[in-house]
Amino acid sequence: MNIKGDKVDIKIFRKTFEDIHNKSFSAKIYDFIKQDVDFRVYITDTLGTVIFDSDNGRDEGKDYSQWIDVRRTLRGEYGARTSHDITNDPYSSVMYIASPIIVKGKTIGVLSVGKPTRTANRFVENSKKRIIFGGTIVCLSVVLIGLLLSRMVTKPIQQLTAYAKSIRDGKKVSLPKLGKNEVKELGEAFEEMRDALDGKKYIENYVQTLTHEVKSPLSAIQGALELLKEKVPPEQQSRFLSNIHIETERIRTIVEKLLLLSSLESKKSIQDVERLNINEILNDARKDMIPVFEAKRILFESKVDKESFLEGDRFLIRQAVVNLLQNAIDFSSEGGKIIVNIINMPDGFIELTVRDYGPGIPDYALNKVFERFYSLKRPDTGRKSSGLGLSLVKEVALLHQGSIELKNLSDGGAIAALRLPARRIKTIS
Repeated sequence: MNIKGDKVDIKIFRKTFEDIHNKSFSAKIYDFIKQDVDFRVYITDTLGTVIFDSDNGRDEGKDYSQWIDVRRTLRGEYGARTSHDITNDPYSSVMYIASPIIVKGKTIGVLSVGKPTRTANRFVENSKKRIIFGGTIVCLSVVLIGLLLSRMVTKPIQQLTAYAKSIRDGKKVSLPKLGKNEVKELGEAFEEMRDALDGKKYIENYVQTLTHEVKSPLSAIQGALELLKEKVPPEQQSRFLSNIHIETERIRTIVEKLLLLSSLESKKSIQDVERLNINEILNDARKDMIPVFEAKRILFESKVDKESFLEGDRFLIRQAVVNLLQNAIDFSSEGGKIIVNIINMPDGFIELTVRDYGPGIPDYALNKVFERFYSLKRPDTGRKSSGLGLSLVKEVALLHQGSIELKNLSDGGAIAALRLPARRIKTIS
């Protein structure tokens, strides 16, 4: 800086800034292109009068003694200020920092350098957008990760809950796939507990019910045998022997059906699955039962859809159809009629209905007919069956994830409706 006496020679400043303004340049700072020098320099004398202004001499000759940067610097203090070049325009702020010009220990003026904040504001605004965008991405990522983690945790729990509710409702379901975590171990523990409880309850129920059901025919057989030891007329001997045969056949039927029913109840799903034509199964069952129909002179009528296919176990479904037909025959009067319909339902199920014209079901028995060993007296003989036929049908329906319903009709008789899915329904997974 050139000093003449106690005054600053400002010619060198003018020359320097003229050269700066006349030169063109371009500099990229992050996302901004800078093409000019935007800082401002001004010099004041000891009175605070501007003797040089780099902004083309804009304020030269003006009194700046009241500006904080100049006033404090002239007093030997730290001088700085921020002012608006345009009144009430926050984006026109300029920050000034002043320094005294000292010659031989004496302050002869003040040099102030001002830097507009608009460039910094642009950086701030741009950074703010980036921060907001980045923060949004981070938040969305956190939410997404949270949802994924929640899904990984809650899905197995939901599956296990659905499994437990299905067991509660008596449905045949298998333990769902729960991955490899603590929930899987919990599910396996549930499964083991279920098997243990079911096994214990199963044995208790069957011992009690089997003892009760076999006790009656055994007593009848024992009584007939004791009477046969005595001398009785031939016609009575024939009747006692017939009773022994009937009760023996009843015990055999109970044991066979009980073995089949127990195997069904212990299953959680069917294994031998094949594509079946329910019409063919019905025809086979009817042909085998022709002697039974003819013995009571019962007329058989049927109405079936041409294409009625489903996926399931042939043997079990045939057993269910046979038991439904036998139940209808037992409650039909001699010379009566049984109507069987097979319909492809819109909901993807096949419905097989067996309708008889017998006395119907007493109201007190409507909710009990599917219980094990529950049986009603046959109207023609007064005898009861094993009480396992409809229970077997129910188990077959549950294994195939279907349903069975038996109800009375307003014009007489009863109708059984067996609903089975046309396609095998997957277990909970």
